[in-house]
Amino acid sequence: MATPRFDGVELFLQIVESGNLTEAAERLNLTRSAVGKGLARLEARLGTCLLQRSTRRQRLTEDGQAYYEHCLRALAELEAAESVLESGRQQPRGRLRVSVPLAFGHHYAAPALWALLDRYPELEIDICFSDRMIDLVQEGFDMAVRIGPLPDTDRLSARRLGQQVMGLAASPAYLQRKGAIGSIEDLAAHRGIAYRSNTAQRSRLASPLIVDDLQAVADAAIAGVGLAWLPSWLIAHYALRGQLQAVLPSYREQPAPIHVIWPTAAHMPAKTRCAIDALVAATPSCLAGS
Repeated sequence: MATPRFDGVELFLQIVESGNLTEAAERLNLTRSAVGKGLARLEARLGTCLLQRSTRRQRLTEDGQAYYEHCLRALAELEAAESVLESGRQQPRGRLRVSVPLAFGHHYAAPALWALLDRYPELEIDICFSDRMIDLVQEGFDMAVRIGPLPDTDRLSARRLGQQVMGLAASPAYLQRKGAIGSIEDLAAHRGIAYRSNTAQRSRLASPLIVDDLQAVADAAIAGVGLAWLPSWLIAHYALRGQLQAVLPSYREQPAPIHVIWPTAAHMPAKTRCAIDALVAATPSCLAGS
C-alpha cells in the first residue's frame, strides 16, 4: 500500500514546535519510538535529513527549515480555505499571535488589538511585547509591528502605518537643575540615557545609563536622570502631562517607517485582516505623515 503523500507532516511540525521527540510524543499521544519512526519514514520519503538530533538538542537542517516554512504556509492556506467554506462570509476567529515593540505596543498597538475581542467573540489574541526583530515564520507569529527598514524578502507582506521621528527630551526639573540647552554645543555639559537597540543614535551625550526598553528610557528621563532620545509621539504624550520637555526640536534623526507585516500568502485570514485594519485606524495623526 502506498504511503499517503502528506503523511507525517503534522508529526514533523509538532516535533519542531515542541523542541524534542518526547514532548511531541506527549502532544500527539504517541510513544517516543512511534514519533521517531514516523519522522524517519518522512525523511526517507523526502530523501533528505530534516532534523539533526543529539541527546540534548535538535535543530533543523537547511532542507528541514525550507520544508517547515512551506508546511506553515500550506497550513495557513488550508485554514483560510476552511474558514471560507464554513461560513458565507469570513468571520475573524481563532488565535492571532502578534509581536509589537514595547513602547509603541503599549501605547497604540495593544489597545487597538484587544478592542477587537468585544467585536469578535471567536477571536483569541496573543500579544508578545518585544523590541527584538523576530522571525515570523520560524517563531509562529501571524503578524508583527516593526519600526525601521524591512528585510528585502518575498516571504513577508507589509502595510505602512506611518513614521517615527526621534528627538531629544528631558524633564522640566532636570533642565531647571542643569540649565537650559540652546545649542548642540551645550549638550557636552549634560548626560544622557541610552537605548541599547538604537545603534544609529547620534547623541553627543555621555550616557552612564543604558537600557533595552524604550519605555524605561522615557521613565528615566521623567525621573530626571538625564536627556533621552525618544520618539516624537512619546515626547508629546508626556509633554501634555508636564513630565517631559522637547530639547533642540530641530536636532532630530531621520524618520523610521512603521509597518505591520505578515507572512505572504495567497489568501489573508480574516483574523489578520481585521487586526491590520484596527492598527491602521489606531495610528495617530502625528505618525500618519509620509
